[in-house]
Amino acid sequence: MRHLLTLALWFCVSPVSPVEASVVQSTDFETVKTENGLITGHPSPNVNHVWEYLGVPYAQPPLGDLRFAAPQKYKANGSYNAAKFGYDCPQIAATQPAFPGFTAQALRVLSYFTAAAGTQRSEDCLTLNIWSKPTARSFKAEKPVWVLFHGGRFAGGNTNSPFADGQYLANNEDIVVVSSNYRLNVFGFPGAPGADTNLGLRDQRLAVEWLQDNIAAFGGDPKKIVLAGQSAGGVAVDWWSYAYKENPIAHGLMSESGNAFSFPMNTPQNQQANWYNLSATLGCGSSGDTLACMRQQPQQTISTAVSKIRASSGGSPVRSTPPFYPMVDNETIFADYLSLASSGNFAKLPYFHGHNNYEQGYYVIPAYAQGRNVTEEQTAEFLLESFVCPVSYEARSRVAAKVPTWVYRYFGDWDNTRLYPTSGAYHGTELDMILGISQDVSGLPASRAQNDTWRLFQRAVAAFVDDPESGLTRFGWPQFNPDTESWIEIAVGNKANATFAKPEKYDAPCSTIVMGALPTPSPS
Repeated sequence: MRHLLTLALWFCVSPVSPVEASVVQSTDFETVKTENGLITGHPSPNVNHVWEYLGVPYAQPPLGDLRFAAPQKYKANGSYNAAKFGYDCPQIAATQPAFPGFTAQALRVLSYFTAAAGTQRSEDCLTLNIWSKPTARSFKAEKPVWVLFHGGRFAGGNTNSPFADGQYLANNEDIVVVSSNYRLNVFGFPGAPGADTNLGLRDQRLAVEWLQDNIAAFGGDPKKIVLAGQSAGGVAVDWWSYAYKENPIAHGLMSESGNAFSFPMNTPQNQQANWYNLSATLGCGSSGDTLACMRQQPQQTISTAVSKIRASSGGSPVRSTPPFYPMVDNETIFADYLSLASSGNFAKLPYFHGHNNYEQGYYVIPAYAQGRNVTEEQTAEFLLESFVCPVSYEARSRVAAKVPTWVYRYFGDWDNTRLYPTSGAYHGTELDMILGISQDVSGLPASRAQNDTWRLFQRAVAAFVDDPESGLTRFGWPQFNPDTESWIEIAVGNKANATFAKPEKYDAPCSTIVMGALPTPSPS
């Protein structure tokens, strides 16, 4: 029997007290002292009891000889007015096709989701943003910290977007919210012989190390950091659990719509060929050490040339792999996650996994833009390959290692988030609820049920961040168990509650599915 979690129940059992009843705005946090020097924030524009600190540098600008190199610790020590977002990392903005049935708000939503809203770009982009509401816990540096890594296939995405805006979550729950930029595309994942590997992932690590050293100044507890990510960001969080199992810094992990088994990577040979294709196009040669020459090329010239290199097939007509993408280096990414997962060779941190009911509702749009009209059968298989089965596999692996684990499936299909009549709970829509940003994204008001749903989702996230071991259990959501009703269904039928189903309701086909990140078996 499925169980219903009513709004009254989740309000009463939440271990995190409503922030509305706690300490109000305090100028004690207007200017804070960090290893960067003094950082001055300002009240958030829409919830002015929250201090926001935007565009805070956490690494040296990756310019000159630091282009295509591992990030370096930030050295400046002065004062910084954190008044506006930093630059987006270099990327080519997506252009949207004339997709059949687009709603009036679709292009606006997609412009924010794909970093195509006209924000400025520069290689000097290694910054993060912090939102914190002064409460009793702030003055003791006891507030838990939720860090978001944005998605975008490691080729796009940004934090200067409602989809990474933490002001509402920080206002409603007693947590500090952080979003962080990291290098993308060829600047983050060059794959060049002689270059440092997976620079964007190393950027993420340095950002979290900066937070560990400095978040107390903003009221946050450096021993209570939870890493979260959406799509590619969720993959990065999962990779983190394998790369830093001895020193993960974090005390909990959350992957939304993406993990280590979700998406295929390029082969090393393909990535190297793409690099030499690029360097030859720019007159830097097609073999040997081309890094010095490539470091002399203008950023925009490189970005334009990258946009002309074809993506790789993603193993499904619904997806593709960008030409410059994370690659196995046996430091940040490993070759065989099946064996690592099955042997429990990961950081034993509580994990909150999840995905959306109709992820493909977004993916069919870029596929259409590339001339691929995919079928419902193909998209249904894609949902299993890249989301349902990877979530199930990782959750089962964590449970086998006795790690507290939760799994959700989000169903909300709201008027102001809809891209076309049947887009459903598509890729990224859970961020509307977690961050409470659907009205900012769409320009249209949210319904009462929608507002109630994002309060539900926010309280769940805060419960996990505050106590990853058992916060969600006290909240009323069961730990994942393959044999019980423990797959958490959020907002079924647009109702602001959670119900629970046996995992087999969703993952029963997974025994015959090859997960997206794994090689497809060759025909015998």
